[in-house]
Amino acid sequence: MTDATANDAERAGARLAWARAATGDARLRLDRASSDAGFRSYWRGCRGGDADDTVIVMDSPPALEDVRPWLEKHALLAGGGVRVPRVGAHDADAGFVLLEDLGRSTYFDHLEPQNAEELFGRCIDQLVRLQRIDSLAGVRRYDAALYDRDRRLFDDWFLGRHLGLAADCGVLERMELVQRRLIESATAQAHVLVHRDYIPRNLMPADDGPAVLDFQDAVVGPIAYDPVSLLRDAFMSWPEDGVRVTLLRYRDAARAAGLPVPDERRFLRDCDWIGVQRHLKILGIFARLHYRDGKSKYLADAPRFVRYVLDVASRYRELAPLREVFETYVTPRVPPL
Repeated sequence: MTDATANDAERAGARLAWARAATGDARLRLDRASSDAGFRSYWRGCRGGDADDTVIVMDSPPALEDVRPWLEKHALLAGGGVRVPRVGAHDADAGFVLLEDLGRSTYFDHLEPQNAEELFGRCIDQLVRLQRIDSLAGVRRYDAALYDRDRRLFDDWFLGRHLGLAADCGVLERMELVQRRLIESATAQAHVLVHRDYIPRNLMPADDGPAVLDFQDAVVGPIAYDPVSLLRDAFMSWPEDGVRVTLLRYRDAARAAGLPVPDERRFLRDCDWIGVQRHLKILGIFARLHYRDGKSKYLADAPRFVRYVLDVASRYRELAPLREVFETYVTPRVPPL
């Protein structure tokens, strides 16, 4: 038995013992429910052998991913009226959380052209509720250090590691210019609570939902960040006309709720630019997941983000250097979807 296998077995034993104590069910069994791009995993158990009485155990190994930020953001969102999974018990030191079971499907599994307007409407309503939370003392701001970290993800992992571009080829100079413009645009926006990954796969059907998942990295940041994340997602694409209509639908709802959204033209530009900033970051994360963490499935969706970047960069003169970099160095290796 390898050390890794022994550690996995030890963790599995600790997880099961904790879950049985937390539920009061000495016969509880756990089966893998899902995992995410980080180090957390999720396990489903049936209480008393009843297939209709299930719970989820979130396992966040303390040495790899501290569960406290998740618990803190959970309390913040729940206190603001946002639908999040209900917590039955938790042990932050051990890295275990007992959650209600919201089922096996997310909004990603339910969204289709014929129901998109209705379901996106629910997503918008929940997002506006999240953005209206104003008790933000202690919540990190999307500051210069965070923007710089995001920028380096693309430069280091996608351009450097994945495409093998040398730092002296002139590419990084053009990217530096574009990234500076993107950051200036982002910091000029009104700032609210930002989920940072508000996408259909992190939203689950619920009677008073959607229920919001994966919120532990929420910060105070640009107001257009989450709306564009919802509609220009890694795993599905929508017609651009429909994206524009839904973004403006969000803008109307946000204005009605008293949120500081700008005029229509400025708002759509803000969405485009913060979207590009996010798309570049995600491309870097996909490459890092592949090379550092051995999680290669995400790179299959890189072409969708290449298309997003090219579509927006072609509309703005200020982003022309970015379009040149992509057309010269990226699309020959990663053709856009």
